[in-house]
Amino acid sequence: MKRLLAVMVCLLVVAASPALAQDKSKGKAPSEAQKKQQERMAACNKQAGAKKGEERKKFMSGCLKSQGTAAGPAPSAAQKAQQDKMGDCNKQANLKNMKGEERKTFMSSCLKS
Repeated sequence: MKRLLAVMVCLLVVAASPALAQDKSKGKAPSEAQKKQQERMAACNKQAGAKKGEERKKFMSGCLKSQGTAAGPAPSAAQKAQQDKMGDCNKQANLKNMKGEERKTFMSSCLKS
């Protein structure tokens, strides 16, 4: 009889846990930012398809950061040009093995030209 009583108490605790958890979350609706993030997660998850492990992790990270998906607007032409210029200047600085203040000065002058 004690064993039956113990089993019944355990079942009640397990059955009541989800109900209590639902009551706490009912009052809060997700914010607009949370909704957009959830939509972005869903879109990226769908695009990830059958990728697994590290490959999926890298894909999801890149997808969630990207602006060119359904999750956000693509960069403007001016932004794209600036990104390209920055990439070129960065490559030049890398080829010259520049570091520290020298690199900072070079990047500044390269981006201004």
